[in-house]
Amino acid sequence: MFLIVGAFVMVAPFIWQILTTFKTVPESTSVPPTWLPATWTFHAYATFFGATPIASMFAMSAGALVLRVAGQLVLCSLAAYGFARYRFRGDYVLFGLFLLMLMAPSQLFLIAQFDLVKNVGLLNTLPAIALPGAFSAFGTFLMRQAFKTVPKEYEEAARLDGANAWQVFWRIMLPMTVPTLAALTVLTALYSWNDLLWPLVVSSTRDTMTLPVGLATLQGQYGTNYPTLMAGALVVSLPLIVVFIVLQRQFIAGIASSGLKG
Repeated sequence: MFLIVGAFVMVAPFIWQILTTFKTVPESTSVPPTWLPATWTFHAYATFFGATPIASMFAMSAGALVLRVAGQLVLCSLAAYGFARYRFRGDYVLFGLFLLMLMAPSQLFLIAQFDLVKNVGLLNTLPAIALPGAFSAFGTFLMRQAFKTVPKEYEEAARLDGANAWQVFWRIMLPMTVPTLAALTVLTALYSWNDLLWPLVVSSTRDTMTLPVGLATLQGQYGTNYPTLMAGALVVSLPLIVVFIVLQRQFIAGIASSGLKG
């Protein structure tokens, strides 16, 4: 019974969101709240698709997501394998500096990143949105924990068979960390799809806006059309829900094996 009550508390906001998309503006702001709309209508969805260039925004969000996920999987796994398996002078100090980045808020790097993107002429482009998120200290730490759980005997056996360092990494170690790679994929996709501040800073035209930025433009200064806003939020969240449903087993297994559970 406790789990049922907890599940209802978690699902209730989403149910309210879905019901709000079928209401009128007065019904969405009425006091006391109106649970069910008097007349079920899809006007909010029509308004959302008519007011926003959904195709270009979806393309920008999807492109940024693909570039960020690909960058994280490649760069973080390579860096993590180096920290997990190779010993060199100052390796623990360097890894400690990586962990220090986890303590600093992303807003701290905003001005420096903006100046860098501006100086190379990438403002209002897809790379400007995606590249700063193509690597993360968290992804490196997550993959390092996964590599450290793999017994060294697998690598030794591969080297005895004549495999070089790249073959050991690509054919032996990386396939054994697929659950953690799936977890990193879901976490990076979630961060990229919901990112608002950075795309808002580097994108000033409607053609280069991402979906979160497009949703932000629906909030009026003196009044907000909440049914339209809720309809847009629901449409925008659906692709990410599908990604999580597809990768949920690997995601849970990856988090559990990395030592981040609990």
